[in-house]
Amino acid sequence: MSSNNVARILVVGGGYVGMYTALNLQRRLKQQLREGSIEVIVVDPDPYMTYQPFLPEAAAGSISPRHVVVPLRRVLPQCTVVVGEVTDINHDERRATIATLSAEETGDGAIEVVYDELVLAPGSVSRTLPIPGLAEFGIGFKTVEEAIGLRNHVLGQLDVASSTRDPAVRDAALTFVFVGGGYAGVEALAELEDMARYAVRYYHNIKPEDMKWILVEATGRILPEVGPDMGRYAVRELRGRNIDVRLETRLDSCEKRVAQLSDGSRFPTRTLVWTAGVKPHPILAATDLPLTDHGRLKCNATLRVDGVEHAWSAGDAAAVPDLTAEPPGKPDEPRPVCAPNAQHALRQAKVLADNVAATVCGGTVQDYRHKYVGSVASLGLHKGVAHVYGRKLRGYPAWLMHRAYHLGRVPTFNRKARILAEWTLAGLFKREIVSLGSLENPRAEFELAAGTGRHNEAS
Repeated sequence: MSSNNVARILVVGGGYVGMYTALNLQRRLKQQLREGSIEVIVVDPDPYMTYQPFLPEAAAGSISPRHVVVPLRRVLPQCTVVVGEVTDINHDERRATIATLSAEETGDGAIEVVYDELVLAPGSVSRTLPIPGLAEFGIGFKTVEEAIGLRNHVLGQLDVASSTRDPAVRDAALTFVFVGGGYAGVEALAELEDMARYAVRYYHNIKPEDMKWILVEATGRILPEVGPDMGRYAVRELRGRNIDVRLETRLDSCEKRVAQLSDGSRFPTRTLVWTAGVKPHPILAATDLPLTDHGRLKCNATLRVDGVEHAWSAGDAAAVPDLTAEPPGKPDEPRPVCAPNAQHALRQAKVLADNVAATVCGGTVQDYRHKYVGSVASLGLHKGVAHVYGRKLRGYPAWLMHRAYHLGRVPTFNRKARILAEWTLAGLFKREIVSLGSLENPRAEFELAAGTGRHNEAS
């Protein structure tokens, strides 16, 4: 894939930064894209962008999983979307190697793309630790597939507990351990506990107090983004719902489905959810671009990779200096960098697109500058915490602000309308408590029939 007369912009990643950068480039360069003088290529392993703040509600059944993802080809009609994974980048030659689905099937090898401007926005991946048993039994919570799989798993454990006479199996099925007290861990636990507590009313032999929900956090507080006061309130709220919140505690082992904690506690469990942080995408290490000690790209305030022409980045992959933070006390100390969260990512994407467009078309670039306004978090249905513009909210007002904020941020009017409709219907009807675990292995029934002669009646 090469061209001598076309300015090609390669966007690696279709998440927050990747999709919004391409969307803004599509708007800024509408005429050039129609004429064919500029081409924007977006590469991502998935043909959609996942709006991750809604994953907990998707897991709880409040939102359909189809509505928390945005199809890239629909919102980027003027861009070329390639479903594949970038495996190597040689920026000196402006060349990227992409392993596509067809290359894997046919064995023809990966394709190469020559580009003029590179936008690296692959996001992050779950940060795991060498804890015995974690790789075998841990469940992640970063993708829509993991969220729906976790929902099916939790509901499935209620069925296991209801149908067994073995007290050990029952206790393990009704024990749910979440590791990590950030947004993902707290919101996922709160929403799923809410859902499970509602679901057990339909089980004749399970009571809400039979379930054990445990949150393990290595530091002394949860939800640090909302501030210490709201963090302490969140702990009180969760403990008031009989959720065991263990601060300054680590997971030492989960071998043989037994969660061993650093405080000496042991919990036999069939559910261990790992949300203890993220790390930069491995593709960054496969480039020849400068990285920080934490594996993120070194960037300047214009979102250009530091000291490298025609390479840009933002979001989780980039260490961008925070121009609104207090300058360091000593001249040799580095300036604080922007937190890798959605609030910065969405705003960085707009500045990044403007700067790339200015570079391609001949213009001036601008610095990224945004003062962090605060955070909101859900603690289940009608419960939440918020610390926004210095104001602290909790309970129903914070929950309402959480929903309003993210409804305004989710891309496309189509998705906004569908999510709002689902919330409205959820207020009128009962929760859905059906587990569709068979979706994860849709051919199981057919394989059983083909292998055993089941369902061989004449049609």
